[in-house]
Amino acid sequence: MQESNLVREKKKFQVIGTRPKRPDGTDKVTGRALYGGDINLPSMIYGEILRSPHAHAKIISIDYQEALAIEGVKAVITAEDFPSLEDVTKKVGEGAVNIRYRSNNILAKEKVLYQGHPIAAVAAKDKNIARLAIEKIIVKYEILSPVLDVREAMKEDAPILLEELRTVSMGEKIDKPTNIAKHIQLKRGNIEDSFAESDIIIEREFYTSMVHQGYIEPQSVTALYNNDGDISVWTSTQGAFIAQQQISDVLNIPLSKINVIPMEIGGGFGGKVSVYLDPVAILLSKKSGSLPVKITMSRKDVLMATGPTSGSYIKVKLGAKNNGIFTAVHAYLAYEAGAYPGSPVGGGAVSLFAPYKLDHLLIDAYDVVVNKPKSEPYRAPGTTNAIFASESIIDEIAVKLKIDPIELRLINAVKEGDRRIDGPTYGRIGLIEILEEIKAHPHYHSKLRGKYQGRGIATGFWFNYAGKSSVYASINGDGTVNLIEGSTDIGGSRASMAMQLAETMELPYESIIPKVVDTNSIGYTEGTYGSRTTYSTGWATHNLGNELIRLMKEKAAAHFETEIGNIVYSKGNFTSSDKEISFIDLAKLMKGNPVTASSSIHPKRASPGFGTHIVDVEVDPETYKVTILRYTAFQDVGTAIHPSYVEGQIQGGVVQGIGWALNEEYIYDDTGNLVNHTLLDYRMPTSYDLPMIDTVLIEVPDPDHPFGVKGVGEVPIVPPAAAIANAINDAIGHRLNRLPMSPKNIFESINQVK
Repeated sequence: MQESNLVREKKKFQVIGTRPKRPDGTDKVTGRALYGGDINLPSMIYGEILRSPHAHAKIISIDYQEALAIEGVKAVITAEDFPSLEDVTKKVGEGAVNIRYRSNNILAKEKVLYQGHPIAAVAAKDKNIARLAIEKIIVKYEILSPVLDVREAMKEDAPILLEELRTVSMGEKIDKPTNIAKHIQLKRGNIEDSFAESDIIIEREFYTSMVHQGYIEPQSVTALYNNDGDISVWTSTQGAFIAQQQISDVLNIPLSKINVIPMEIGGGFGGKVSVYLDPVAILLSKKSGSLPVKITMSRKDVLMATGPTSGSYIKVKLGAKNNGIFTAVHAYLAYEAGAYPGSPVGGGAVSLFAPYKLDHLLIDAYDVVVNKPKSEPYRAPGTTNAIFASESIIDEIAVKLKIDPIELRLINAVKEGDRRIDGPTYGRIGLIEILEEIKAHPHYHSKLRGKYQGRGIATGFWFNYAGKSSVYASINGDGTVNLIEGSTDIGGSRASMAMQLAETMELPYESIIPKVVDTNSIGYTEGTYGSRTTYSTGWATHNLGNELIRLMKEKAAAHFETEIGNIVYSKGNFTSSDKEISFIDLAKLMKGNPVTASSSIHPKRASPGFGTHIVDVEVDPETYKVTILRYTAFQDVGTAIHPSYVEGQIQGGVVQGIGWALNEEYIYDDTGNLVNHTLLDYRMPTSYDLPMIDTVLIEVPDPDHPFGVKGVGEVPIVPPAAAIANAINDAIGHRLNRLPMSPKNIFESINQVK
């Protein structure tokens, strides 16, 4: 990490900003940490799932009698074993349709809507018997034509995926069958007059492919349906309470009967928010006589049948004055939702020009179902697609107007008090500080040496999310503090929470013992997503620390035989007049007299994140392979609680963005078969493909957060695709409008191959 020259408003901390080792580090490097696949219970049996070979078909019949007759098979289930929609409707009313979509995505009921769509599940005493039984299930289909392209799906004569689906356009439902689930419009000012007053107008189309989050650990779950109706679920999830709610919804079981135990998680990035296996394992356990059931996906299952993020079609028209001021934007975004509604197109629409001041705009955004897996979030959902389009056009304007690309962005950059394109005003943000830092950075002024080398920059944005968090603590007799939390630890959040509690209580980091627990052991906590955990759970932890100090002051007052108002706490010591006792000594005196506290919080907002990246590339003129030569990511990180983890979040997001930019894509044939469902064919970058990713942490603290925290994890995946596209244009003089920018796609673009 390079320290920024523009660190602003930074407070002096004792623990925050240091780099202690993570509490879970030893278990993970020694192999003692337990992940989803590591659970082994007495009498455990194994589940397997039958998946559709077709992308679009009606299910005529399912015959599993031969499978059920195999020795060692304990249970078979289909969608018929799920509660009826009528039962769910009584519980949740109009929300039942979304629950039905979730349920039908877990096990298809009337139609299969993508290759790999689950149809039936088997539990047997070992995996081989379960796999044999799956092969004996006979399914009769009526094969239908698939629709795989978002623009084709929007046509009037397109095959309809969901007969009941109707477009909701700006709050009004249009009563005719369609594949368009939602139409969103953002509108401000007068774009016609503003375009007429523009000195330059650029209009371009952009295409991106569906990509996967690429987490290293496949989904794995073990479920036990007890004879008393209580359910225990050990699972790899980004949010135990989110999983609990989804299970409750689709199985129509009270939340109080379901205990979700989150295991260590081998990555998620948004892809482990929705449940796929959990309800199936529960029903198999129930049907097999309350035996525990484990189901683990293969890598093929993960790629075919979990939630990748949307491919998209985007058209953007941007106007500007000769002095570089943006005048107006008109944009059209259509995102693939996959089999069921719910693409992140809304995030894409708002993020498209969120870093810039614009008074005149019209943006239409569409959520469209296609015969591909139901899409799920992937780090800053919907935003990488959008920023690829907007930042490519901005770079083209900079070139045509002969304005330095950083200066063009500075001319238009938002600051505190400016309105975001969907209306809200920005609080304390650090975009201008980022851009000024880049202007002074050696990377920006270094010389490129090769004929086919180029440099590109791009700016990214993400809203950041706050959400609900709960924490609990108890003080031990040796002065250590047990910190209990419900946030799944993906990127070192145990350490971040411990550091914030230690800072609040003026205690050594090593005295805090953080644990992530199950849904029976902590208050409601939203999942680890949206860059919310260090922000919201950290804020709850700060409040918790203050409450513990207050309670300990009561104990100190009793010990000193004085009033609590006479007690001062500072640097780990309680004092009153000439009397003093340390936190540790006071805790020792209280053995058998516990001090506990809890804290829950629901911040209404979180500061958005901004980052700007510089990348140098070289393009091989014969193979069109793009090599990343140098990469520097600048980001306003608020306050870096643990700088190493902040750097790691940024570096990881950049690497995923590079993969999205250059290699990664779902490739389907005309029948809807996914042809690259292994990691040999779905090409993610490795260390051999990358230089060191340099990071510059610019700290502009959020004034509303007790430690100035801002979410970090979403922003870094946003700029890479656009920055690399701009660098490729600088290298070879050719602009690309399609992701990935693979050798094949570069060749076809240059040679105008259709």
